[in-house]
Amino acid sequence: MVTSRWTAAPAQAASSRRRGAVLERAILDAALEQLGTVGWNGLTMEGVAAGAQTGKAAVYRRWPSKEDLVADALRAGLPRFDAAPDLGSVREDLVALCREARDAMFSRPGFALRSIIHECDPIQVERFHSLIFDGVVAPTVKLLHEVISRGIERGEVRPDAANGYVFDAIPAMMMYRSKMCSSEWNDQDLEEMIDHLMLPLLRPDTR
Repeated sequence: MVTSRWTAAPAQAASSRRRGAVLERAILDAALEQLGTVGWNGLTMEGVAAGAQTGKAAVYRRWPSKEDLVADALRAGLPRFDAAPDLGSVREDLVALCREARDAMFSRPGFALRSIIHECDPIQVERFHSLIFDGVVAPTVKLLHEVISRGIERGEVRPDAANGYVFDAIPAMMMYRSKMCSSEWNDQDLEEMIDHLMLPLLRPDTR
């Protein structure tokens, strides 16, 4: 009787074991969690396996290196910016867009992405370059372009403001102050940036 009781336990555990997409989602989530808490340098495949409550063999079967794992975790976790705000004025649109960017920066995928940018060496960062550009930079620039172009059509923005330097201003400022000044970009900070930096930069010359 004792033998039959103990031989049944592994079968029951096996039947409840996660497989396929469910297990992969748990591993990807654990990778993002690790990046956000211990950073790129502290992330290990063993730590991810423990966070996902699985064996490290299950991780290595799917991803041969932590670079491969992290790339897939970011692809699955990065927020999507689908449409630019359209609230009737360039100021309100920029404030709303900055709030979305702020929320993305301080989300779990956002912390994970920043740990890669700040901790990886140049060769490692190059590995993630296209992912970062296609998943974060290009969508952000596209939405800024839409907002500023609408502002030009309404006469709120000078015609030559739709250029790469202007589009870079908000992301660059937010990243700089987040890293160097530990800014968490509350709503007042965002509004002040728009009022004191972006609107003077965009405003038509009335001389």
